[in-house]
Amino acid sequence: MNGPLGNIESNGHSGADAVLSAPSPANNGASNGMLAKTTDASVESPAARAAKNPDDKPAPRQGKATTNTVRAAGLLVALAVLVLACVLSLTVGTRDIALHTVWDALWHYDGSADQLVVRSLRIPRTVLGLFVGMALGVSGALIQAMTRNPLADPGILGVNAGAAFFVALAVALFGFTSIWSYVWFAFLGAIVVTVAVYVLGSLGRDGTTPIRITLSGVALGSVLTGVTNGLMLLDPDTFDHLRSWNAGSLGGIDLDVVWVVAAFIGVGLLIAWSIARPLNAIALGDDLARTLGADIGATRRFGVVAVTLLCGAATAAVGPIGFVGLMVPHVARWIVGPDQRWILPYTMVGAPTLLLLSDVLGRLVLRPAELQVGIVTAFVGAPVLILLVRRTKASGL
Repeated sequence: MNGPLGNIESNGHSGADAVLSAPSPANNGASNGMLAKTTDASVESPAARAAKNPDDKPAPRQGKATTNTVRAAGLLVALAVLVLACVLSLTVGTRDIALHTVWDALWHYDGSADQLVVRSLRIPRTVLGLFVGMALGVSGALIQAMTRNPLADPGILGVNAGAAFFVALAVALFGFTSIWSYVWFAFLGAIVVTVAVYVLGSLGRDGTTPIRITLSGVALGSVLTGVTNGLMLLDPDTFDHLRSWNAGSLGGIDLDVVWVVAAFIGVGLLIAWSIARPLNAIALGDDLARTLGADIGATRRFGVVAVTLLCGAATAAVGPIGFVGLMVPHVARWIVGPDQRWILPYTMVGAPTLLLLSDVLGRLVLRPAELQVGIVTAFVGAPVLILLVRRTKASGL
């Protein structure tokens, strides 16, 4: 624990232990007994205390930004980086386009080839990256906060794979090809897999643990991904338009479809913001959260609805993209600390920045061909997951 209390504990005594160990002239024998008990407690190892009180967790570590002024300044810097990522997304690709051409395409459109590329391809791709990035990042932050699991992520826990599997079922069984048709199946897949992973992770004598939840999600997600790929191989003609979608791609989406996805994501973001304060209470433990007046059941129900809307809409539009919701909330928590009222805004800015920069990188590494953004984020995110698994503490959770 940071601060003066943390320094006291590091010396082997808490503040209360120090008071008990002070001898009283009125009752020296009793004080000696208390001193002996206190000394025994002080030499007890942290592991033994954790075994006796598994719910007793150290206080979350504070972020690097310790004042709201510094946090707001950091958010402005993050916004500036996001604007730069948007500019790169509009100008860099198989064919580089000058910035003034992008400006003319927006305000002085004349139908030239470069301006047509900007309007029909680059702008929808950039706007979609903004909304999908926010959806994936915020859903990851919500899952981590609700489960108090630092390894939680819509991709790792199989939520994206469940949404993709149900979309594949909708295409294979009913022939749906419009996002208006199969987005509802994506929502259903997200909620079903979320519940299934939690149930599988809570089985056994030890109950729910972060590693068990993570392993359940990875296992179930792998099975569903394999079945989805099998469906696509059985009927390649029907799934031909979903080839790049299955790997996670921002390309080839019309702006009309982007606004459909944005509507669902917008509702999910509003719900997520409305439960930021109760999530702070839940982070302290269920018992203390109830004492503080938080409605734990309602908060988690609204959280599940928000995750379903965010993951379902994002996956229906671009396919399963992993690790964005794992990395960005940890970076936000490292900067601002455990307060969800700051984590969510930082995540809403940082996640689309990561996604857009990954998309730009995917356009450059195989130029003139492209590497899907889902593959790029997997290359970046897999080492981060390994690092977090090896750490005993992860960003204050």
